[in-house]
Amino acid sequence: MKTLLNRWLERAAASDPDAPALMVEGEVFSYSALLSASPGGLPERLAKLLKQPELPGSAELLIATSGSTGEPKQVMLSAASLEASVRASRSRIPLAPGDIWLNCLPLQHIGGLAIFYRCAEAGATVLLHGQFDAKRVREDMERFCVTHISLVPAMLARLLEAGPPPVRLKYALTGGGPLSEKLARRAHEAGWPLCPTYGMSETASQVATLASFPPGWREGMAGPPLPGISVEIVDENGLPTQDEGRIRVRGPAVMAGYANPAGEAGHGLLDGWFLSGDRGYFDERGNLVVLGRHDDMLVSGGVKVHPAEVESRLLACPGVSDVAVTAVSDEVWGDRITALVVGEDMQAVECWCRTHLPSAQRPRRFLAVAALPRNAMGKLERKRLPALARGMENEPLC
Repeated sequence: MKTLLNRWLERAAASDPDAPALMVEGEVFSYSALLSASPGGLPERLAKLLKQPELPGSAELLIATSGSTGEPKQVMLSAASLEASVRASRSRIPLAPGDIWLNCLPLQHIGGLAIFYRCAEAGATVLLHGQFDAKRVREDMERFCVTHISLVPAMLARLLEAGPPPVRLKYALTGGGPLSEKLARRAHEAGWPLCPTYGMSETASQVATLASFPPGWREGMAGPPLPGISVEIVDENGLPTQDEGRIRVRGPAVMAGYANPAGEAGHGLLDGWFLSGDRGYFDERGNLVVLGRHDDMLVSGGVKVHPAEVESRLLACPGVSDVAVTAVSDEVWGDRITALVVGEDMQAVECWCRTHLPSAQRPRRFLAVAALPRNAMGKLERKRLPALARGMENEPLC
């Protein structure tokens, strides 16, 4: 049976067989050429998508979660899930023949793969980069008149150093991790058409996306849910709340379930709802604001602290180029908040925090590190942070 991706490629080829479908390593594949290309001539992950065997149950695609907070799981996405996701995305971020989407995200994650589905459905072009190189990405954006690009915040930061974006760029989807207010403001002022977005493997990519960068944007603001996607905030008892709580999602784009030996649907879902590991709330304009991982929450001195919120504030400190917030167990504090800082003067950072951070959010230790553990998508590998902090316990206190 033909996959959804093949059917969309065939439809685009029937409409315009010579239209460019894929540009990679200096080679251009038209839609008709891509359909007939030998697997050896294509990137491995894309070749498997086009030639993959039939999967169990209703699965059209098996994709791994990022694994940034634990062991990765295999997500079963049906053709209906992928189609719903693509159409919902295009309703918020228009895409048409002639548009070019530069894809520099890893193809083992949904963020990179979803771009192929979106472009095939719309008859647009994928400009594929095997790995992220800021200089090459910036050059190709200009050279090929790129209209769309997907980035994680670390990539955006690197591209900012290369100057303003090309004038043809219409949409720069930014997700895969927290986008700090400092970085977002810099990019917006430099002319980048930022579209902060929130999604996950279990929802075939996007859940909420801003089509443009609004006045009054705050960190975590991802915009209203896409059409057809229901999002609720629930409390610790699983009941809907108007306050902050866990984010759950339901709709046609949600996965069939986590992969299991029987290929049965529904694993990881409850009455069609997927309960994410993220916390958030809806603001007064209906925008979903994502605060961070539910299981990352720290309780220090009886006060709940979101590491991502503290990290965002710390990134505004002069001399801090990267930062992660974690905790070590403490008899007095419970969670003793610890900041792992890529920077040189920890005493200056500590002094800055006394002025700019409320007491409940202020780290009690500041540890200088050369780099932070991040995965291929630039996400912090938070599970590794406590051990890293404990291993530096003998460092002098600030």
